[in-house]
Amino acid sequence: MSLRPVVVILHDQHLPAPEILDPVKEVAEIRHATAAELETALVGADVLFLYDFFSGALGNAWHAASSLKWVHVAAAGVDAILTDEIRESDVVVTNSRGIFDKPIAEYVLAQILALAKDLPTAWQLQQERVWKHREPQRLEGTCALVVGTGPIGRAIANLLTAVGVEVKGAGRRIRTGDPDFGHVVDTAGLPRALGEADWVIAAAPLTDTTHKMFNTGAFAAMKPSARFINVGRGELADTDALVNALNNHEIAGAALDVVDPEPLPEDHPLWTTPNVSITAHNSGDVKGWREELVRLFVANFERWNMDEEVFNVVDKALGYIPGA
Repeated sequence: MSLRPVVVILHDQHLPAPEILDPVKEVAEIRHATAAELETALVGADVLFLYDFFSGALGNAWHAASSLKWVHVAAAGVDAILTDEIRESDVVVTNSRGIFDKPIAEYVLAQILALAKDLPTAWQLQQERVWKHREPQRLEGTCALVVGTGPIGRAIANLLTAVGVEVKGAGRRIRTGDPDFGHVVDTAGLPRALGEADWVIAAAPLTDTTHKMFNTGAFAAMKPSARFINVGRGELADTDALVNALNNHEIAGAALDVVDPEPLPEDHPLWTTPNVSITAHNSGDVKGWREELVRLFVANFERWNMDEEVFNVVDKALGYIPGA
């Protein structure tokens, strides 16, 4: 066996700016693999860089990963890879926390502004060449509930606070005096908090606990004037319940960067549901994001190769980085 560590990079396309990987190439053997090639590539491998972070190939190829020590995921969410076998193994899992926080916060602010100022109607009237005076909503003084108090949720809270929105948080446990949210409610306090919010923002990781947490009851607890924004995972929301809530005017609108199923089929009712804005899971994918993901892996690899503690270590039992 080679004394050089073996690094497998799973991808479905060419990596951007391959020279970024030069520090890894100098000390390690790199094997590029597609999903179909992963099983063979993992034999004798020490490290796996899941650049194709949505791929479920690792679960099928796990039996070949007998020497694997570390998996780095090019995403904030790691739910796609956390099979029972991986959770129970000694393999360290890290994510790409920090890359997407501010871009996703900017996306949330943009969607809230578009909804508050009713820009979709303005664009429609412009296409129809209709001059119509309207009175949009004031953003300052409204209330946002950010469900998910990790780094992305905190970036959202900071940006919304800067424009005068009152922000509260929802997480696993009650907290007061939080530097970004002020007050954080737990699951028991969520229904009441939902009823007080003008903007409900889903930014939680996908876990067994959060799966379809936005269901019929959650949407019924919201104000009829509230808007729902999902930048976490599509599976955080019960899609049928969301469509029904919108059609029945239980909530006033939704902005969805993530949906369930994904990609959304052409004939899905969400496409034509009133007052819905849909984007293709790209809220954090600003120009240069792919290069940033590779640079983050390289920086973490250099720590791993020097027997230093890697950063962004995920608690595999929880499915995210605790206390992040």
